[in-house]
Amino acid sequence: MTLTEKLLARGTGKDKVSAGDNVWVNVDVLMTHDVCGPGTIGVFKREFGEDAKVWDRDRIVIIPDHYIFTKDSKSNRNVDILREFVKEQDITYFYDVIDDPEGSWKFDPSQGLMNRQYGSHYAGVCHAALPQKGHTRPGEVLLGTDSHTCMAGAFNQFATGIGNTDAGFVMGTGKILLKVPETMHFRLEGKLQPGVMAKDVILHCIGEVGFDGATYRAMQFDGEGASNLSMDDRMTITNMAIEAGGKNGIFEFDAKTEEIVNQRTKLNNTRSSYEPVERDADEDFVYDTVVDLDKLEPTVACHPDPGNRKLAKEMDMQLDRAYIGSCTGGKTSDFLDFAHVVRGKSVKIDTFGVPATPEIVRDLQSTYWGGKTVWDVLKDAGVQMTENAGCSACLGGPVDTFGRMNAPMKCISATNRNFPGRMGHKESQVFLASPATVAASALTGKVTDPREFVS
Repeated sequence: MTLTEKLLARGTGKDKVSAGDNVWVNVDVLMTHDVCGPGTIGVFKREFGEDAKVWDRDRIVIIPDHYIFTKDSKSNRNVDILREFVKEQDITYFYDVIDDPEGSWKFDPSQGLMNRQYGSHYAGVCHAALPQKGHTRPGEVLLGTDSHTCMAGAFNQFATGIGNTDAGFVMGTGKILLKVPETMHFRLEGKLQPGVMAKDVILHCIGEVGFDGATYRAMQFDGEGASNLSMDDRMTITNMAIEAGGKNGIFEFDAKTEEIVNQRTKLNNTRSSYEPVERDADEDFVYDTVVDLDKLEPTVACHPDPGNRKLAKEMDMQLDRAYIGSCTGGKTSDFLDFAHVVRGKSVKIDTFGVPATPEIVRDLQSTYWGGKTVWDVLKDAGVQMTENAGCSACLGGPVDTFGRMNAPMKCISATNRNFPGRMGHKESQVFLASPATVAASALTGKVTDPREFVS
Protein backbone atom coordinates (compact mmCIF):
# COMPACT_ATOMS: atom_id res chain seq x y z
CA MET A 1 0.00 0.00 0.00
CA THR A 2 1.01 3.61 -0.48
CA LEU A 3 1.32 5.99 2.47
CA THR A 4 -2.18 7.34 1.84
CA GLU A 5 -3.69 3.87 1.54
CA LYS A 6 -2.04 2.81 4.81
CA LEU A 7 -3.41 5.87 6.59
CA LEU A 8 -6.93 5.23 5.34
CA ALA A 9 -6.69 1.52 6.12
CA ARG A 10 -5.82 2.43 9.68
CA GLY A 11 -8.72 4.87 9.78
CA THR A 12 -11.14 2.13 8.71
CA GLY A 13 -9.69 -0.52 11.00
CA LYS A 14 -8.89 -2.72 8.02
CA ASP A 15 -5.66 -4.50 7.18
CA LYS A 16 -5.74 -3.29 3.59
CA VAL A 17 -7.52 -0.88 1.27
CA SER A 18 -6.96 -0.21 -2.43
CA ALA A 19 -7.40 2.79 -4.69
CA GLY A 20 -11.04 3.09 -5.68
CA ASP A 21 -12.45 1.51 -2.50
CA ASN A 22 -15.26 3.40 -0.77
CA VAL A 23 -14.63 3.23 2.97
CA TRP A 24 -15.94 4.69 6.21
CA VAL A 25 -13.04 6.44 7.92
CA ASN A 26 -12.74 7.43 11.58
CA VAL A 27 -11.60 11.04 11.86
CA ASP A 28 -8.95 12.11 14.36
CA VAL A 29 -9.28 15.89 14.02
CA LEU A 30 -11.87 18.17 12.41
CA MET A 31 -10.89 21.80 11.82
CA THR A 32 -13.14 24.64 10.78
CA HIS A 33 -12.79 28.43 10.60
CA ASP A 34 -14.84 31.63 10.41
CA VAL A 35 -15.77 31.34 6.72
CA CYS A 36 -17.12 27.78 6.77
CA GLY A 37 -17.66 27.24 10.50
CA PRO A 38 -21.07 28.94 10.75
CA GLY A 39 -22.32 26.92 7.76
CA THR A 40 -20.96 23.69 9.22
CA ILE A 41 -22.65 24.45 12.55
CA GLY A 42 -25.89 25.11 10.69
CA VAL A 43 -25.72 21.72 8.94
CA PHE A 44 -24.88 19.98 12.22
CA LYS A 45 -27.87 21.50 14.02
CA ARG A 46 -30.24 20.90 11.12
CA GLU A 47 -29.34 17.22 10.80
CA PHE A 48 -28.68 16.23 14.41
CA GLY A 49 -30.95 18.64 16.28
CA GLU A 50 -30.63 21.97 18.08
CA ASP A 51 -29.61 20.25 21.32
CA ALA A 52 -27.25 17.68 19.78
CA LYS A 53 -23.70 17.34 21.06
CA VAL A 54 -20.60 17.01 18.89
CA TRP A 55 -19.00 13.57 18.67
CA ASP A 56 -15.86 14.59 20.60
CA ARG A 57 -15.24 18.08 21.96
CA ASP A 58 -11.48 17.39 22.19
CA ARG A 59 -11.12 16.52 18.49
CA ILE A 60 -12.68 19.64 16.99
CA VAL A 61 -10.38 22.62 16.43
CA ILE A 62 -11.91 26.00 15.57
CA ILE A 63 -9.63 28.73 14.24
CA PRO A 64 -11.00 32.08 13.02
CA ASP A 65 -8.51 33.45 10.49
CA HIS A 66 -9.94 34.46 7.11
CA TYR A 67 -12.10 37.61 7.26
CA ILE A 68 -11.02 38.94 10.63
CA PHE A 69 -9.42 42.37 10.35
CA THR A 70 -12.24 44.11 8.52
CA LYS A 71 -15.04 46.41 9.58
CA ASP A 72 -17.52 44.22 7.65
CA SER A 73 -20.14 43.46 10.29
CA LYS A 74 -21.14 40.07 8.87
CA SER A 75 -17.53 38.91 8.93
CA ASN A 76 -17.18 40.06 12.55
CA ARG A 77 -20.43 38.27 13.42
CA ASN A 78 -19.08 34.96 12.07
CA VAL A 79 -16.48 34.93 14.85
CA ASP A 80 -19.21 35.50 17.42
CA ILE A 81 -21.20 32.55 16.02
CA LEU A 82 -18.14 30.33 16.52
CA ARG A 83 -17.69 31.57 20.09
CA GLU A 84 -21.34 30.87 20.97
CA PHE A 85 -21.09 27.34 19.58
CA VAL A 86 -17.84 26.64 21.43
CA LYS A 87 -19.43 27.73 24.70
CA GLU A 88 -22.55 25.64 24.05
CA GLN A 89 -20.51 22.52 23.21
CA ASP A 90 -17.64 23.10 25.65
CA ILE A 91 -15.14 22.62 22.81
CA THR A 92 -11.56 22.49 24.08
CA TYR A 93 -9.62 24.05 21.21
CA PHE A 94 -10.92 27.45 20.12
CA TYR A 95 -8.38 30.10 19.15
CA ASP A 96 -10.53 33.19 19.58
CA VAL A 97 -9.67 36.65 18.30
CA ILE A 98 -10.56 38.14 21.68
CA ASP A 99 -9.85 37.02 25.24
CA ASP A 100 -13.33 37.62 26.70
CA PRO A 101 -15.43 34.43 26.26
CA GLU A 102 -18.55 36.52 26.83
CA GLY A 103 -17.53 39.32 24.49
CA SER A 104 -18.05 40.03 20.81
CA TRP A 105 -15.56 40.77 18.05
CA LYS A 106 -15.49 44.10 16.30
CA PHE A 107 -12.57 45.34 14.26
CA ASP A 108 -11.66 48.97 14.93
CA PRO A 109 -10.54 50.63 11.66
CA SER A 110 -9.46 53.76 13.55
CA GLN A 111 -6.47 51.81 14.88
CA GLY A 112 -5.34 51.09 11.34
CA LEU A 113 -4.55 47.84 9.58
CA MET A 114 -0.93 47.58 10.72
CA ASN A 115 -1.23 47.45 14.50
CA ARG A 116 -2.21 44.36 16.48
CA GLN A 117 -5.92 43.96 17.19
CA TYR A 118 -6.20 40.47 18.65
CA GLY A 119 -6.03 38.80 22.04
CA SER A 120 -3.70 36.22 23.55
CA HIS A 121 -5.56 33.16 22.22
CA TYR A 122 -5.62 34.13 18.55
CA ALA A 123 -3.61 31.69 16.40
CA GLY A 124 -3.65 33.12 12.86
CA VAL A 125 -3.95 31.13 9.63
CA CYS A 126 -5.43 27.72 10.42
CA HIS A 127 -3.01 25.62 8.35
CA ALA A 128 0.06 27.19 9.95
CA ALA A 129 -1.59 27.28 13.38
CA LEU A 130 -2.51 23.58 13.45
CA PRO A 131 1.12 22.36 13.63
CA GLN A 132 2.19 25.26 15.86
CA LYS A 133 -0.54 24.37 18.35
CA GLY A 134 0.22 20.64 18.32
CA HIS A 135 -2.72 19.32 16.29
CA THR A 136 -0.82 17.61 13.45
CA ARG A 137 0.20 14.11 14.49
CA PRO A 138 1.69 11.47 12.16
CA GLY A 139 -0.56 8.56 11.29
CA GLU A 140 -3.80 10.46 11.83
CA VAL A 141 -6.72 11.59 9.64
CA LEU A 142 -7.27 15.35 9.72
CA LEU A 143 -10.14 17.01 7.87
CA GLY A 144 -10.79 20.73 7.50
CA THR A 145 -13.36 22.98 5.87
CA ASP A 146 -10.68 24.52 3.69
CA SER A 147 -9.08 23.21 0.52
CA HIS A 148 -5.54 23.85 1.78
CA THR A 149 -5.99 21.53 4.76
CA CYS A 150 -3.80 19.17 2.70
CA MET A 151 -0.83 21.17 4.08
CA ALA A 152 -0.86 18.92 7.16
CA GLY A 153 0.18 15.99 4.98
CA ALA A 154 3.74 17.23 5.55
CA PHE A 155 3.40 15.55 8.96
CA ASN A 156 2.73 12.05 7.57
CA GLN A 157 -1.03 12.20 7.96
CA PHE A 158 -4.02 12.05 5.65
CA ALA A 159 -5.25 15.62 5.51
CA THR A 160 -7.79 17.01 3.08
CA GLY A 161 -10.43 19.68 2.71
CA ILE A 162 -14.16 18.95 2.87
CA GLY A 163 -17.35 20.96 2.44
CA ASN A 164 -19.75 22.18 5.09
CA THR A 165 -22.19 19.28 4.62
CA ASP A 166 -19.51 16.63 5.11
CA ALA A 167 -18.06 18.61 8.03
CA GLY A 168 -21.47 18.82 9.70
CA PHE A 169 -21.78 15.04 9.45
CA VAL A 170 -18.27 14.52 10.83
CA MET A 171 -19.04 16.94 13.65
CA GLY A 172 -21.89 14.68 14.72
CA THR A 173 -20.43 11.23 14.05
CA GLY A 174 -16.65 11.42 13.79
CA LYS A 175 -16.80 9.49 10.51
CA ILE A 176 -16.68 10.21 6.79
CA LEU A 177 -17.23 8.14 3.66
CA LEU A 178 -14.21 8.46 1.34
CA LYS A 179 -13.04 6.91 -1.89
CA VAL A 180 -9.43 5.82 -1.55
CA PRO A 181 -7.48 7.95 -4.04
CA GLU A 182 -4.91 6.69 -6.51
CA THR A 183 -1.38 7.85 -5.67
CA MET A 184 1.01 9.86 -7.83
CA HIS A 185 4.65 9.41 -6.86
CA PHE A 186 7.16 12.27 -6.89
CA ARG A 187 10.61 11.05 -5.93
CA LEU A 188 12.76 14.02 -4.95
CA GLU A 189 16.52 13.79 -5.41
CA GLY A 190 19.36 16.21 -4.66
CA LYS A 191 19.22 19.55 -2.83
CA LEU A 192 17.77 22.97 -3.55
CA GLN A 193 20.34 25.45 -4.84
CA PRO A 194 20.69 29.07 -3.59
CA GLY A 195 17.75 31.18 -4.71
CA VAL A 196 15.53 28.14 -5.26
CA MET A 197 12.84 27.32 -2.69
CA ALA A 198 10.19 24.72 -1.93
CA LYS A 199 7.62 26.87 -3.73
CA ASP A 200 9.61 26.28 -6.91
CA VAL A 201 9.38 22.52 -6.32
CA ILE A 202 5.60 22.43 -6.16
CA LEU A 203 5.16 24.95 -8.99
CA HIS A 204 7.40 22.73 -11.11
CA CYS A 205 5.35 19.63 -10.23
CA ILE A 206 2.03 21.35 -10.92
CA GLY A 207 3.43 22.61 -14.20
CA GLU A 208 4.35 19.06 -15.13
CA VAL A 209 0.92 17.53 -14.50
CA GLY A 210 -1.35 20.56 -14.95
CA PHE A 211 -3.69 22.29 -12.51
CA ASP A 212 -6.12 19.36 -12.81
CA GLY A 213 -3.57 16.60 -13.37
CA ALA A 214 -3.85 15.19 -9.85
CA THR A 215 -7.63 15.43 -9.52
CA TYR A 216 -8.77 13.19 -6.64
CA ARG A 217 -5.33 11.68 -6.36
CA ALA A 218 -2.78 11.57 -3.56
CA MET A 219 0.57 13.21 -4.27
CA GLN A 220 3.33 11.33 -2.42
CA PHE A 221 6.71 13.06 -2.02
CA ASP A 222 9.66 11.02 -0.81
CA GLY A 223 13.30 10.19 -1.54
CA GLU A 224 16.64 11.62 -0.52
CA GLY A 225 15.64 15.08 -1.68
CA ALA A 226 12.57 15.03 0.53
CA SER A 227 14.67 14.22 3.58
CA ASN A 228 16.81 17.28 2.77
CA LEU A 229 13.80 19.59 3.01
CA SER A 230 12.80 21.37 6.21
CA MET A 231 9.33 20.93 7.68
CA ASP A 232 8.42 24.40 6.43
CA ASP A 233 9.49 23.31 2.93
CA ARG A 234 7.35 20.21 3.12
CA MET A 235 4.37 22.22 4.32
CA THR A 236 4.71 24.55 1.34
CA ILE A 237 4.69 21.58 -1.03
CA THR A 238 1.75 19.67 0.45
CA ASN A 239 -0.24 22.90 0.87
CA MET A 240 -0.44 23.26 -2.89
CA ALA A 241 -1.34 19.66 -3.76
CA ILE A 242 -4.87 20.98 -4.18
CA GLU A 243 -3.63 23.37 -6.88
CA ALA A 244 -3.07 20.31 -9.05
CA GLY A 245 -6.50 19.00 -8.08
CA GLY A 246 -4.99 16.61 -5.51
CA LYS A 247 -7.03 15.04 -2.75
CA ASN A 248 -4.01 15.18 -0.44
CA GLY A 249 -0.25 15.51 -0.30
CA ILE A 250 1.92 13.30 1.89
CA PHE A 251 5.52 13.02 3.11
CA GLU A 252 7.28 10.25 4.96
CA PHE A 253 7.87 10.45 8.70
CA ASP A 254 11.46 11.11 9.80
CA ALA A 255 13.48 12.67 12.61
CA LYS A 256 12.55 16.20 11.50
CA THR A 257 8.86 15.35 11.73
CA GLU A 258 9.33 13.70 15.10
CA GLU A 259 11.22 16.64 16.55
CA ILE A 260 8.65 19.31 15.72
CA VAL A 261 5.62 17.16 16.57
CA ASN A 262 7.03 16.16 19.96
CA GLN A 263 8.02 19.74 20.69
CA ARG A 264 4.65 21.22 19.75
CA THR A 265 2.45 18.65 21.47
CA LYS A 266 4.47 19.06 24.65
CA LEU A 267 4.44 22.87 24.44
CA ASN A 268 0.67 23.02 23.94
CA ASN A 269 -0.26 20.03 26.10
CA THR A 270 -2.09 18.38 23.21
CA ARG A 271 -2.31 14.64 22.63
CA SER A 272 1.26 13.38 22.31
CA SER A 273 0.82 9.75 21.25
CA TYR A 274 0.94 8.90 17.56
CA GLU A 275 1.95 6.11 15.21
CA PRO A 276 3.39 7.11 11.81
CA VAL A 277 3.03 4.98 8.68
CA GLU A 278 6.02 3.80 6.70
CA ARG A 279 6.46 2.94 3.05
CA ASP A 280 5.83 -0.57 1.75
CA ALA A 281 7.99 -2.27 -0.82
CA ASP A 282 5.02 -2.98 -3.10
CA GLU A 283 3.45 0.45 -3.58
CA ASP A 284 1.23 0.81 -6.63
CA PHE A 285 1.41 4.26 -8.25
CA VAL A 286 -0.70 5.61 -11.07
CA TYR A 287 2.09 8.07 -11.95
CA ASP A 288 5.78 7.96 -11.13
CA THR A 289 8.41 10.64 -11.72
CA VAL A 290 11.75 11.88 -10.42
CA VAL A 291 12.33 15.55 -9.57
CA ASP A 292 16.00 16.59 -9.44
CA LEU A 293 16.11 19.45 -6.93
CA ASP A 294 19.64 20.37 -8.04
CA LYS A 295 18.33 21.33 -11.47
CA LEU A 296 15.24 23.32 -10.48
CA GLU A 297 15.17 27.05 -11.13
CA PRO A 298 13.02 29.89 -9.76
CA THR A 299 9.56 29.33 -11.20
CA VAL A 300 6.42 31.43 -11.59
CA ALA A 301 2.81 30.29 -12.02
CA CYS A 302 1.27 32.84 -14.35
CA HIS A 303 -2.30 34.08 -14.64
CA PRO A 304 -4.87 32.50 -14.78
CA ASP A 305 -4.05 29.16 -13.07
CA PRO A 306 -1.31 27.47 -10.99
CA GLY A 307 -0.30 25.18 -13.85
CA ASN A 308 0.68 28.01 -16.20
CA ARG A 309 4.39 27.67 -15.44
CA LYS A 310 7.30 29.78 -16.63
CA LEU A 311 10.85 30.28 -15.39
CA ALA A 312 11.41 33.65 -13.73
CA LYS A 313 14.51 34.28 -15.83
CA GLU A 314 12.43 34.02 -19.01
CA MET A 315 9.98 36.72 -17.95
CA ASP A 316 10.25 40.47 -18.33
CA MET A 317 6.88 41.69 -17.13
CA GLN A 318 6.18 44.85 -15.17
CA LEU A 319 4.32 44.50 -11.89
CA ASP A 320 2.13 46.76 -9.76
CA ARG A 321 2.34 44.95 -6.44
CA ALA A 322 4.19 42.31 -4.43
CA TYR A 323 2.77 40.27 -1.56
CA ILE A 324 4.29 37.85 0.94
CA GLY A 325 2.07 35.95 3.35
CA SER A 326 -0.54 33.19 3.73
CA CYS A 327 -0.20 29.61 4.97
CA THR A 328 2.02 28.86 1.98
CA GLY A 329 4.34 31.87 2.05
CA GLY A 330 3.94 33.53 5.43
CA LYS A 331 6.07 31.29 7.65
CA THR A 332 9.12 32.56 9.55
CA SER A 333 11.52 30.91 7.10
CA ASP A 334 9.68 32.52 4.18
CA PHE A 335 10.12 35.98 5.64
CA LEU A 336 13.78 35.31 6.42
CA ASP A 337 14.49 34.35 2.80
CA PHE A 338 12.57 37.41 1.64
CA ALA A 339 14.48 39.65 4.06
CA HIS A 340 17.86 38.34 2.90
CA VAL A 341 17.05 39.59 -0.60
CA VAL A 342 15.70 43.05 0.32
CA ARG A 343 18.06 43.81 3.21
CA GLY A 344 19.70 47.21 2.72
CA LYS A 345 17.68 47.87 -0.44
CA SER A 346 14.33 49.47 -1.27
CA VAL A 347 11.33 48.02 -3.03
CA LYS A 348 10.07 49.77 -6.17
CA ILE A 349 6.42 48.73 -5.99
CA ASP A 350 3.84 48.50 -3.22
CA THR A 351 4.82 45.46 -1.18
CA PHE A 352 2.70 43.92 1.56
CA GLY A 353 3.82 41.51 4.28
CA VAL A 354 1.38 39.41 6.32
CA PRO A 355 2.82 36.83 8.75
CA ALA A 356 0.71 33.70 9.01
CA THR A 357 0.56 33.57 12.82
CA PRO A 358 1.21 35.80 15.83
CA GLU A 359 4.15 33.56 16.71
CA ILE A 360 5.76 34.46 13.40
CA VAL A 361 5.22 38.15 14.13
CA ARG A 362 7.09 37.64 17.40
CA ASP A 363 9.87 35.74 15.63
CA LEU A 364 10.44 38.61 13.20
CA GLN A 365 10.22 41.29 15.87
CA SER A 366 12.62 39.54 18.26
CA THR A 367 15.27 38.24 15.84
CA TYR A 368 18.18 40.63 15.35
CA TRP A 369 20.46 40.97 12.36
CA GLY A 370 23.33 43.28 13.24
CA GLY A 371 21.44 45.30 15.80
CA LYS A 372 18.23 45.51 13.78
CA THR A 373 15.22 43.19 13.96
CA VAL A 374 14.16 41.32 10.84
CA TRP A 375 10.85 43.18 11.12
CA ASP A 376 12.71 46.49 10.85
CA VAL A 377 14.87 45.17 8.01
CA LEU A 378 11.66 44.57 6.09
CA LYS A 379 10.08 47.89 7.02
CA ASP A 380 13.26 49.81 6.16
CA ALA A 381 13.16 48.20 2.70
CA GLY A 382 9.68 49.66 2.25
CA VAL A 383 7.62 46.53 2.96
CA GLN A 384 4.26 47.37 4.56
CA MET A 385 4.17 44.92 7.45
CA THR A 386 1.04 44.21 9.48
CA GLU A 387 1.00 42.66 12.94
CA ASN A 388 -2.49 41.32 12.26
CA ALA A 389 -1.54 37.82 11.21
CA GLY A 390 -4.11 36.07 9.07
CA CYS A 391 -5.22 35.21 5.57
CA SER A 392 -5.71 38.87 4.55
CA ALA A 393 -5.69 39.37 0.77
CA CYS A 394 -4.87 35.75 -0.14
CA LEU A 395 -8.60 35.08 -0.37
CA GLY A 396 -9.57 38.60 -1.42
CA GLY A 397 -12.00 39.41 1.37
CA PRO A 398 -13.96 42.61 2.01
CA VAL A 399 -12.69 45.76 0.28
CA ASP A 400 -10.91 47.06 3.40
CA THR A 401 -8.76 43.91 3.67
CA PHE A 402 -5.04 44.63 4.04
CA GLY A 403 -3.25 44.22 0.70
CA ARG A 404 -6.42 43.46 -1.30
CA MET A 405 -6.35 44.46 -4.97
CA ASN A 406 -9.33 46.75 -5.44
CA ALA A 407 -8.42 47.66 -9.01
CA PRO A 408 -7.01 45.75 -12.00
CA MET A 409 -3.31 45.15 -11.31
CA LYS A 410 -0.56 42.62 -11.63
CA CYS A 411 0.72 41.18 -8.37
CA ILE A 412 3.50 38.72 -7.72
CA SER A 413 2.63 36.77 -4.60
CA ALA A 414 3.96 34.06 -2.30
CA THR A 415 0.39 32.82 -1.80
CA ASN A 416 -1.08 29.62 -3.24
CA ARG A 417 -3.86 30.35 -5.75
CA ASN A 418 -4.17 32.65 -8.74
CA PHE A 419 -7.49 32.08 -10.44
CA PRO A 420 -9.13 35.33 -11.66
CA GLY A 421 -10.35 37.47 -8.77
CA ARG A 422 -8.55 35.42 -6.12
CA MET A 423 -6.91 38.40 -4.41
CA GLY A 424 -9.61 40.96 -5.10
CA HIS A 425 -10.62 42.68 -8.32
CA LYS A 426 -11.89 40.21 -10.93
CA GLU A 427 -9.61 41.72 -13.59
CA SER A 428 -6.48 41.60 -11.45
CA GLN A 429 -3.74 39.09 -12.23
CA VAL A 430 -1.79 37.07 -9.68
CA PHE A 431 1.60 35.49 -10.38
CA LEU A 432 2.64 32.86 -7.85
CA ALA A 433 6.30 32.61 -6.86
CA SER A 434 8.63 31.84 -3.97
CA PRO A 435 9.30 34.45 -1.28
CA ALA A 436 12.77 34.97 -2.77
CA THR A 437 11.37 35.58 -6.24
CA VAL A 438 8.70 37.90 -4.84
CA ALA A 439 11.42 39.85 -2.99
CA ALA A 440 13.63 40.20 -6.05
CA SER A 441 10.66 41.28 -8.13
CA ALA A 442 9.63 43.85 -5.54
CA LEU A 443 13.10 45.40 -5.82
CA THR A 444 12.99 45.70 -9.62
CA GLY A 445 9.30 46.22 -10.26
CA LYS A 446 9.19 43.32 -12.70
CA VAL A 447 9.34 39.53 -12.49
CA THR A 448 12.95 38.82 -11.53
CA ASP A 449 15.06 35.73 -10.91
CA PRO A 450 16.22 36.01 -7.28
CA ARG A 451 19.57 34.46 -8.10
CA GLU A 452 20.57 37.94 -9.27
CA PHE A 453 20.52 38.91 -5.57
CA VAL A 454 21.50 35.63 -3.88
CA SER A 455 25.05 34.34 -3.91
